[in-house]
This record gives sequence, C-alpha cells and structure tokens, in this order.
Amino acid sequence: GLREHCSVPAPEVDIWMGTLSKSLAGCGGYIAGCRALVEPLRHFAPGFLYSVGMPAQVAASSLAALRLMQQEPERLAKLHRISRYFLHQARQKGLDTGASIGLAVVPVILGSSVRAAGLSDALFKRGINVQPILHPAVPEKSARLRFFLSCEHTEAQIDETLAALTEAM
Repeated sequence: GLREHCSVPAPEVDIWMGTLSKSLAGCGGYIAGCRALVEPLRHFAPGFLYSVGMPAQVAASSLAALRLMQQEPERLAKLHRISRYFLHQARQKGLDTGASIGLAVVPVILGSSVRAAGLSDALFKRGINVQPILHPAVPEKSARLRFFLSCEHTEAQIDETLAALTEAM
C-alpha cells in the first residue's frame, strides 16, 4: 500500500484535499500528499479533476487570503461564530441542513430543483443572494440552497435571511 512508499512517520498517510473557491479568494481545488499518492492521480484521474496547473493569479490571491487569516485570526473566529449561529437558527426553524457542521457554507436541503430555484429567485428579489444547487450537480432529492457566510455577516442579517426563507417557503 501507500504506507510503504510514503516517507510519512505517522501510521496513516497524510492526504489533504481542499477548495480555493469557498474561503481562499480563488478557484479550483487541490490534493496534496506524498508522491506515491499524487503521481497516480496526476496520470489517471479524469481530466476535469486534474487538468492544468494553478494560474499564478489564483495562487497569489489564495496566498494573500491565507496570510490575512494568519494575521487576523479574529476574522476566522467570527466566521465560525456566525456560521454556527446560522446553523443553529436554521435547525431551530426546522430547516434541513443535512450533515453540515456550520463552517462558512451551510446548505438548506429542499429536495426539489424547481423549489430550490424558485426560492433562490424569491430571496434574490428581497436582496438576498443565495444560489441553488440543482440536479444533476446533486441528486434531485438533495437539491438545495447553499448559503455562503463571511465574517462580515451579522446575526441580524442571518435572522432576516432565515425569516425571508421560511416566509417564502
């Protein structure tokens, strides 16, 4: 297995996968690990998953976001607080947030692409921008609205948004 080929002292091989588009001011994603893991992915993963190297402009903005997070850790703490608040309030209202743990992106699962698109439009008309995630991106029964939270959101904005959503529903 990979353990014999990776020079990692831990009993398990460290593998990191992430996205730059949600929190790091970029786009695309990454997989990081030892050469024995990364090389087969590079050659055998479908082209849409591993297609090109990251452009310098994307790397620069994501690196700047990481540096800002290190310099101002209170931003991340505030993001975690407001995300947990959104998640708690949504669940209190009986909204299906799936397995979300409340970190920056929280879904509200609606089970219908038509319903998700309609609610997204209704909220947009009220000044709330939330994008629907529709079939075939997710199974039809998992169609949802995906709320992106930032450290700049307030509890009042969360309350207003959830009130508007439940009213539109």
